[in-house]
Amino acid sequence: MYEIIRQLEERRARARAGGGKKKIDAQHKRGKLTARERISLLLDPDTFEEWDMFVEHRSTDFGMEKNTVPGDGVVTGYGTINGRTVFVFGQDFTVFGGSLSETQSEKICKIMDQAMKVGAPLIGINDSGGARIQEGVSSLAGYGEIFQRNVLASGVVPQISMIMGPCAGGAVYSPATTDFIFMVKDLSYMFVTGPDVVKTVTHEEVTQEELGGAVTHTTKSGVADSAYENDVDAIEQVRRFMDFLPSNNTELPPVRPTDDPTDRQEPSLDTLVPENPNEPYDAKELVTKIADEGDFFELQPDFAANMVIGFGRMEGSTVGIVANQPMHLAGCLDIDASTKSARFIRFCDCFNIPILLLVDVPGFLPGTAQEYGGLIRHGAKLLYAFAEATVPKVTVITRKSYGGAYIVMGSKHLRSDVCYAWPSAEIAVMGSKGAVEIIFRADMDDEEKIAEREREYQDQFANPFRVGSRGYIDDVIMPHNTRWRICRSLRMLKGKKVEHPWKKHGNIPL
Repeated sequence: MYEIIRQLEERRARARAGGGKKKIDAQHKRGKLTARERISLLLDPDTFEEWDMFVEHRSTDFGMEKNTVPGDGVVTGYGTINGRTVFVFGQDFTVFGGSLSETQSEKICKIMDQAMKVGAPLIGINDSGGARIQEGVSSLAGYGEIFQRNVLASGVVPQISMIMGPCAGGAVYSPATTDFIFMVKDLSYMFVTGPDVVKTVTHEEVTQEELGGAVTHTTKSGVADSAYENDVDAIEQVRRFMDFLPSNNTELPPVRPTDDPTDRQEPSLDTLVPENPNEPYDAKELVTKIADEGDFFELQPDFAANMVIGFGRMEGSTVGIVANQPMHLAGCLDIDASTKSARFIRFCDCFNIPILLLVDVPGFLPGTAQEYGGLIRHGAKLLYAFAEATVPKVTVITRKSYGGAYIVMGSKHLRSDVCYAWPSAEIAVMGSKGAVEIIFRADMDDEEKIAEREREYQDQFANPFRVGSRGYIDDVIMPHNTRWRICRSLRMLKGKKVEHPWKKHGNIPL
């Protein structure tokens, strides 16, 4: 018995050593933690239960039978984050560069299946050179098995991807089908084809960082939701992020005790919107002033900055917040903003998270670039996502709400449960200048008459009362009472139930 125990401890020690001290030192020299170090920081102390520590690859080609390491380049198991169960896998770059083998895929799939069975979130830590070439198509088949489970788990349990090293080729499609992607600046990158292939095919010279680094994916492509300075910072933020999410689609998000009074008034909001309708203000200031304790976890802050999305809390409960940002493009809806917010709204609807829309939108962004890029189809994604959502939906119109953008941004016509407007709200087909130029085109040469017509149009439409008389808003509220009115509405909506006609699934305009 003692001999067996000794052998067991030797095997455990060998598995924990990964690729050995030399490769671990090289990992640290790059500024990266090892897979085990990352998991240890991510999970609550002493809660990690590792599975399949002794698994080795079965490859016999190219002399691989003489080169095996227990664990085969990935650490898998489960533990807790702030007391709640999560499943996790971390690719170990010190073992075969973290490359995916048939057995590594089996290990990952095993915990993905278990996460779905028990209803717990899945966090994947990606740090891999890609497919293990020595195993050929068996490695590619492993990717396919993982992708299939990503799709099955979508909308069932939250899936989080942490890109903490290379993630290239087919490997990128697993994170792409998860709910959120977080990267580490200067250390992680994602691309389908690398710089060498790009140069060969297109003659473009580009670095890995330029092609698929954290800055690229958080500012240009929108693939990643946020990027952090180092491994430790990324892990700390993911731990914080998980507190906003439910464990699965049958549960509500966790409720966090708060000392922030529900009826707290915020007098500064009464002067937030400038008198000049063309002067911007910061939507994030509004968000932080109405959320519990000003706590707001923003997603994709540097991509499509004309739309703000993220999680906050009201009375301790998670709320998904979507807000037009007048500081960028005047808060217009464009292709990127529509896609960004539509995906976020669909996640909230999957996981029982109420949606709060803060609206100041002059319309869809005009121009050939937008039209040629498919603004019609991409804008329809946002419309579809909001109309489809059955969770509680509350809308607050702070200033402009014009044209088709009025409909799309949380209108009563798309079944917003509660729709409030501030006294500064302007809800109309378009702004007064554009409307007058169309209606009174014959008087365009008479500047005095046109100015009078503009004032007339503003008096009739540049206020919330016309739509209020139609029942398109539920009330005009004072800005300083916004938090209180939202909290009361969400409390009332907790028992909301909606039935739709049966269908296999809708056909969102992808």
